[in-house]
Order: sequence, then C-alpha cells, then structure tokens
Amino acid sequence: MNPSRLFILRPVATILLMAGVLIAGIFAYKFLSTSALPQVDYPTIQVTTLYPGASPDVMASSVTSPLERQLGQMAGLSQMTSTSSSGSSIITLKFSLDLSLDVAEQEVQAAINAANNLLPDDLPNPPTYKRSTRQTAP
Repeated sequence: MNPSRLFILRPVATILLMAGVLIAGIFAYKFLSTSALPQVDYPTIQVTTLYPGASPDVMASSVTSPLERQLGQMAGLSQMTSTSSSGSSIITLKFSLDLSLDVAEQEVQAAINAANNLLPDDLPNPPTYKRSTRQTAP
C-alpha cells in the first residue's frame, strides 16, 4: 500500500493532522531558548600585588613579569591580562570552561609560591588572589 494514498483519500484528516503538527511546532518554538551569543561564566582568578612607592615601570619589570612567567605555565589557562600601576599590579587569569576553579586556584597558589624568590625582597606582602566568574560572550 502506498503511504500517500492514505492521505489523499482522507483530506480532512490530513488537514487536521497538519494543523496539529503546526500548532505543536509553534508551541515548542516559544519555549525554545536560543541565543546567537550566549552568556558564559568563565572561571577567572585575579592576582593582586601591592608594592607601595614603586613606579609602574618597577612594578612591571620586578613584580608583574616574574608572576606572568610563572602563571603562564599553568594548564587550562586561556587568557592572561595584566595591569601595572604605581604601587600595584593586577593580573587577571581566565581559564577554559572544562577546568575546575578549585584546581585552578591550587595551581595559582603554587605559581605564586614558585615566584616568591623572583619577587623583590622588600615586598611588604606576598601576592594575593581572589576567584570570580566573568560573564562574556565566547
């Protein structure tokens, strides 16, 4: 038996079936959540170092650069940005989505510990870090 024959012999049932599928499709479309650029929470850690009285050039060369070298070796790091200003250095680390933030935090602490002997001896406090999530489009 030809499947088309069933629909040709019953035009009212065919129209009702088509209307039902159309209504179900419209109803499902309303509940479909899509976005061209979805918001994603990237795991981020910000490392801050304070060195009162140091110029931006000194901060960049003696604090930010050694920390960047150590932090740049971490697995799962997707982006690193830094800012050196008078007396402070801020390094922002963005990790891939498949890396746990707890694991990243441990790696950051290990990298800071490894960089301690490369930092100035008169640094009042060791670098600190805080975790956060930043929403950005991929």
